[in-house]
Amino acid sequence: MSTLPVAPEPMALKAAPAAGSAGPSLRLAALGALALAALAVPFVLSDYRIFLVTMTLITAIGVLGLNMLVGYNGQLSLGHGALYALGAYVTAVLMEHAGFAWWATLPVSAVVCFVFGFLFGWPALRLKGHYLALATFALALATPQLLKHKALEPWTGGVQGITLLKPEAPFGLALSADQWLYLVVLAIAAFLFVCAWNLLRGRLGRATIAIREQPIAASAMGINVPYVKAMTFGVSALYTGVAGSLGAIATAFVAPDSFGMFVSIFFLVGAVVGGLGTIAGALVGAAFIQFIPNVADQISKSAPSAIFAGFLILCMFLMPQGFVGLVREGLRRLRTRGQRPRRGD
Repeated sequence: MSTLPVAPEPMALKAAPAAGSAGPSLRLAALGALALAALAVPFVLSDYRIFLVTMTLITAIGVLGLNMLVGYNGQLSLGHGALYALGAYVTAVLMEHAGFAWWATLPVSAVVCFVFGFLFGWPALRLKGHYLALATFALALATPQLLKHKALEPWTGGVQGITLLKPEAPFGLALSADQWLYLVVLAIAAFLFVCAWNLLRGRLGRATIAIREQPIAASAMGINVPYVKAMTFGVSALYTGVAGSLGAIATAFVAPDSFGMFVSIFFLVGAVVGGLGTIAGALVGAAFIQFIPNVADQISKSAPSAIFAGFLILCMFLMPQGFVGLVREGLRRLRTRGQRPRRGD
């Protein structure tokens, strides 16, 4: 029996636009409900849970930055923990030693991390695949030791790190520090996600995906492959650096040992579990790496890492394309099933 889809009857063809037109409306309704739920979070949860959700949003920004590089451009990085640390320390040093307001450090951190990512990405273009992964992994491995170096200790605080003050709500608003910071992070995350959505559907995004799929063909079409790759690395670093800055503000503390190599691994885990090459997957992946370790710790106090590893292996078997990929495949099958003609029609 042929597996090709059968052409629908004329009556079904007339009904198809009505079903298709409901798609955007449903998406808008879902986004509206999600926005309302996000705005309600600081008013229905305790400060501790608000802090956890805030850190999830911050992590999602970092995961999105890595996903731009790995999922959309095909460059494997194991060093984004170093970029996260760079953003965190730029904010901490400016607040502690230069008297910057917390909000004023964010654009500085974004520019510094973008420039660093662009300059690091340009010579790294000679490396591909696992060679690039090892080069970035070496960067992540060296970062904590560099932050502890005596030459930088007057600025970084050495092993002791830097303690910051968590910002309070301005204008006398009746909000706790955690509630206010959550709303700020939510606004910044929404802005950055919208920017990423537009960027990846624009000229740079199309060039980025073309290079991932067929680099030789992309070059033949006139795309400046080295420039696009370096720009992608820079934008990816910008996102992860801003996440690091927000993380430093939210935790009110930075120290070298907080930015070990596992930070980079967790970012990659979040990108893969959520779905490589997807924007929404960053939120799912961030929730996974933020909450599943806590769940694993509650299941077994003696072997939480083993429980977490079990969850991760299970996700890879059940969702090889990530959570968003699983949802897309499910929706595709539902649409295909709905388009099949009924017997007797």
